[in-house]
Amino acid sequence: MGPEQILEQWNTERAEVVERMLAGGGKPGLAQPGMVAGKTGLEVMQAMLAGAIPFPHIADTLDFSLLEVAPGKAVFQGTPQLKHYNPLGTVHGGWYATLLDSALGCAVHTLMPAGRAYTTAELSVNIVRAASHKTGPLRAIGTVIHCGRQLATAEARIVGPDGKLYAHATTTCPVFEVPQAPAA
Repeated sequence: MGPEQILEQWNTERAEVVERMLAGGGKPGLAQPGMVAGKTGLEVMQAMLAGAIPFPHIADTLDFSLLEVAPGKAVFQGTPQLKHYNPLGTVHGGWYATLLDSALGCAVHTLMPAGRAYTTAELSVNIVRAASHKTGPLRAIGTVIHCGRQLATAEARIVGPDGKLYAHATTTCPVFEVPQAPAA
């Protein structure tokens, strides 16, 4: 498949995912504790894709969305826009970092058992190709390298439909038990 066909496929896939999320009642917001209680990380991510729980506001702000999850993997798609530019006239490094951090973190999240969580402690980003509002959609693909009881590591890449690499990153995440709310 050539880059044009891949681009068309990517746009179709994102439109279908967003439509499914919105049809399921999904909207930007914060999940209430009861919405995620007792669910594994993968179940939480699948519920988000189904529109059963809200997706983060940052996805709306930076024009990206979760497309796919599997154990140890998360795929996001985003399109850089003029509103994501820095004063020098290029896409702000924070756009790349946020897209990569989302793919990395959600890949780790898919391996969390119920009652366990993580947070980003270290994020290393390398931007190797400039993106612009003319680039079109890019995908961040996050993959877990290691997930243990106390620590998880992951890697991610931002690629275009032509396979070109735009940025890559790694993360280290402490893993911990979620404090349970006292019984009423």
